[in-house]
Amino acid sequence: MDQKIIDLYDDYVHRHFDRRLFLDRLAKYTGSLTAALSLLPLLQSNYALAATIAEDDARIRTRRVTFPGATGPVKAYLAEPTGGGRHAGILVVHQNRGLNPHIEDIARRLAVEGYIAVAVDFLSPLGGTPSDENEAIQMFSKLDPTQTTANAVAAVKYIRTLAGENGKVGAVGFCWGGGVINQLAVNDPTLDAGAVYYGTPPSPDQATKVRARMLLNYADKDLDKRNGDLAPGWADALKAQGRLDGFYFYAGAQHAFNDDTNAARYNKAAADLAWGRTLALFKQTLG
Repeated sequence: MDQKIIDLYDDYVHRHFDRRLFLDRLAKYTGSLTAALSLLPLLQSNYALAATIAEDDARIRTRRVTFPGATGPVKAYLAEPTGGGRHAGILVVHQNRGLNPHIEDIARRLAVEGYIAVAVDFLSPLGGTPSDENEAIQMFSKLDPTQTTANAVAAVKYIRTLAGENGKVGAVGFCWGGGVINQLAVNDPTLDAGAVYYGTPPSPDQATKVRARMLLNYADKDLDKRNGDLAPGWADALKAQGRLDGFYFYAGAQHAFNDDTNAARYNKAAADLAWGRTLALFKQTLG
């Protein structure tokens, strides 16, 4: 797909959130509104592809939970191994689509690896994630960033209260959620590890507050210029504090390269490599 179209969609979902404006601009590239609409299935998520680990997989069990957050009750999806024992917990933070089937599948993947994974719905203060993806995208501009970070801190605290949790907590987040993980690491000194996927970096001077080991996975810096220009400064600051586990740009990979429900963005080679590094981080830090 033409990079200009991918960039146009990226601008829509991260900046102006105006669907009509996006379609008008896309139609200028494709020649007609009909042609523009025919491309949408490639740009949007196809959640029919989300379940790489089935809900009824015998190795895990899942349930919907609610915990006390900074803004009131917060909804979440919990996946954990069957068979008893004690396990580390992992907070999973969605992209700016809300808690969707792909993110729930990420939680199940982590449960299969032996972790208690809690995928939080950070749109809970606004009523929760709607079924319409475009409606969800619009809602993120209404969230208060300070309250979002406070809800992430509350989620880490909640995870440590779960039966069978071993006291250690890591976190992984994607796109908007990667930015949440960066802010969580700055604001919660109890976090043990954080894996960031193409999330907005904080100011480098905030690295002195981080106590977690951090893994930074970013798209090709020439294809994701918003983060490509900012991420190196954050990585250098974390390294100077002894908190950087690894910092990677994935050549040829688009922003959102891990999302296997998105045909235009998914890059299997980059996703597999980043996921392997993520699991290695959690194994080393969480057990």
